[in-house]
Amino acid sequence: MTAARTPAKPPYYVTTTIPYVNARPHLGFALELVRADVLARHRRLAGHPVRFLSGTDDNSLKNVLAAEAEGVPVQQLVDRNAAAFAALRAPLALSFDDFIRTSGDPRHRTGVEALWRRCAAAGDLYRKHYEGLYCVGCEQFWTPEELVEGRCPEHGTVPRPVAEENWFFRLSRYGDRLRALITSGRLRVEPAARRNEVLALIDGGLHDFSVSRSVARARGWGIPVPDDPDQVVYVWWDALGNYVTALGYGSAPEGGGGDAYERWWAGDGRRVHLVGKGVVRFHAVYWPAMLLSAGLPLPTHVLVHDYLTVDGRKISKSAGTAAGSAVDPAQLVAAYGTDAVRWWLLRDVPRVGDADFTVERLIARANSDLAGGLGNLVHRVVTMVHRYRGGRPACTGAPVSPDTAPLAAACRTAGDRVTDALARHDFRRAAAAVWTILEEANRCIESTRPWELAEAEAEAAAAPPAADPDPGPAGSPDSAEHADAAASPDSASRPDPAGSPDSAGRLDAAGHPGVAGGPDLAGNPGPVGRLGAPASLDSAGRPDPAGSPASAGRLDAAGHPGVAGSPDLAGSPASAGRLDAAGRPDAAVSPDSAASPDSAGNPGVAGRLDAVLAVLLDACRQLADQLAPFLPDAAARIARQCTPDADGVLPRPAPLFARIELP
Repeated sequence: MTAARTPAKPPYYVTTTIPYVNARPHLGFALELVRADVLARHRRLAGHPVRFLSGTDDNSLKNVLAAEAEGVPVQQLVDRNAAAFAALRAPLALSFDDFIRTSGDPRHRTGVEALWRRCAAAGDLYRKHYEGLYCVGCEQFWTPEELVEGRCPEHGTVPRPVAEENWFFRLSRYGDRLRALITSGRLRVEPAARRNEVLALIDGGLHDFSVSRSVARARGWGIPVPDDPDQVVYVWWDALGNYVTALGYGSAPEGGGGDAYERWWAGDGRRVHLVGKGVVRFHAVYWPAMLLSAGLPLPTHVLVHDYLTVDGRKISKSAGTAAGSAVDPAQLVAAYGTDAVRWWLLRDVPRVGDADFTVERLIARANSDLAGGLGNLVHRVVTMVHRYRGGRPACTGAPVSPDTAPLAAACRTAGDRVTDALARHDFRRAAAAVWTILEEANRCIESTRPWELAEAEAEAAAAPPAADPDPGPAGSPDSAEHADAAASPDSASRPDPAGSPDSAGRLDAAGHPGVAGGPDLAGNPGPVGRLGAPASLDSAGRPDPAGSPASAGRLDAAGHPGVAGSPDLAGSPASAGRLDAAGRPDAAVSPDSAASPDSAGNPGVAGRLDAVLAVLLDACRQLADQLAPFLPDAAARIARQCTPDADGVLPRPAPLFARIELP
C-alpha cells in the first residue's frame, strides 16, 4: 500500500519596497528589510517554498537632482548608492533571493513595457495637459486640500507648480472593484488603521493620475514610454512593476511571464508586500488598479509599518543623514553587532505607531536581553551540565515535574504563538513569545535549584553505608519525605552552584568558567575538591563535625544538630542524623537512594537532577530553534553550544554575547 503524500505547502513571495538611491541607506529601510527577512526565514523553516525580493529604484528624478548637486554623472551616483543597499545583506544577515535594480536589469525594462502595453490595450491610458503641485521628494502631485499649511505632508517641503502634457491612467474606473477586494479580504491591507485609510481614500473618489513625465523634465533619465520617445515612464509606474518584472514578466511571447512568474505570482501562493505608511496609496490603490487593468493577479497582502524617528523626526535619506552613523545601519552593525541591531528593530518597534531610536536604547536592549538574558541562561545551563555531569547531557524525554511543567509548556507552545503573531505582522509580539521560554527557564532554575540537588547527590555519595540489621518488609514507608541535604543553608560546604548567584563569573585556572574540581581565582578548591578532601577526625576517631561536608544545619531524630558519621540519639549511624518511620536510619541521602527511585517510582536525587538539566538544556535548544528567523547568527551559536560533540560531551561554555559599553 502506497503511503499518502503530504501536500506541498504553497509558495510565499515577500518583497520590500525599492528605495530611491539619492543617498546611502538609513535605519528606517533596515527595519523593512529585517522584517521581510524574518517572514521569509520563518516560512522557509515551516517548509514553504519562499522567494524574497529587494532592490533599488534607480529611475527617480531625486537621483538625478542628487547627482547634479554632487557634480557627478547620474549613473555613477546610482551605481555607488545602489551598491550600499545591496551590501546590507551581510551586516544585517539578510536572506533575499533576488535584488533588482531598475536602471540596469534587462528584466525590468522589458516587463515595464509589457505592462504599459497591456493597460493601453485595455483603454486605460490617455494623454492630456495637466497643471499641478509636484513634490520631488514623494515623486507625486498633491492637491491643495492635501497639503498641510501649503507643504507636503510627508516631507514638509513646498511643492513646485508643474504644467505639462503627460499620459494618464484611468484610476477612476477601479474604485468599486478595489473597495470590494479590500473589504472582502482578498486584498488584505494591515493593520486596520491603514486599511481604513485606504478605504477612505477610495470613498473620497479616485482621480486619474499622471504616469509619464516629459523627457526634458526627467533630464532624459528613465524608461521611454513605448511608442512615445518624448516621454519617460513615471517613476512610480516604473518602480511598482518590479514586483513582477523580477519574476520575468514580459519575457515570454506576447508579453507573458516565464516559469518564475507563473510560480510566484500567477500561482496559488501568497504575494506579500512590506511597505512604509508613506507609500500606502501606491501599493494598495495604484498598483492593484494597474494589475486589474492588465488582467494580472493582485498581491494578497500589503503589510504597512510606521516610521522610525530620531528626536521625534522621521528618518529619511535626505533629512535623516544629518544624524550620521546614528542611523546608518552598516555603521551601527560595525559598532554594536548584527544581533543587537536586528533585536532592537524586532523587539522594540511596535506594530502600530512610530518608534524613536537612540543608541542608548539599542545598547540597553542588547545588554538586558542578549548578554544578561539569553547569553547568561545558556551559559548557566551548559556550565551546570559540565560541572555536575562532566558535560554529558542526560537523555531527553525526562519526566515533567510540577517545577518543570511551566517550562515544558512554554517550549511546547512558543512556536504556535510566534506563528500567530507573525501572521498578524506583529514582530514585537512574536519576539516576546520566544522570550517566554527564557523567562520560564530562569524561573525553573530558581524553583528546582539544581545546585542543591547536586549537593545532596554528592553528600550521599560521600556518606558511609548505613547499618540496617532489620531491612523491614517490602513497601515500608519511604524516607524521601524527609528533608535532605539540599535544604542545608550552609553554602560553604556544598558543591558550588553553577547557576546560583554566588557562582556567577567564577573562572578556573585557565580562565574558563568555573567547573567542578577547579580552583577559583583565589586558589580555593572547586566543589569536587572540597567534597573529595578527607574529613578530619575528632578524638574518638569520628568525622569531625567542623570538617565534615555534610554536617551543617541538620537535625537528628531527636531534634539535635546531626553530625555526619557519628551515632544519633538512637544509637544508629548518623549519615543524615535521621530515622525513618520504621526507626531505621533514613536512606534519603544514602548512596543507593541518590540514584534509585523510591517505592512510589519517583526518581532519586540523581534522577531529579538529570531530569532538571535535561529540561533546561532542551529549553535552550528550543530557544535556538525559535530565534532562528529573528537572530539567525545567534541561534546557530546557541545550537552549537547545546549540541554534544562526537564524544557525547557538550562544548565548553563560552560567551555568546558581549556586553556593550556606552560610547
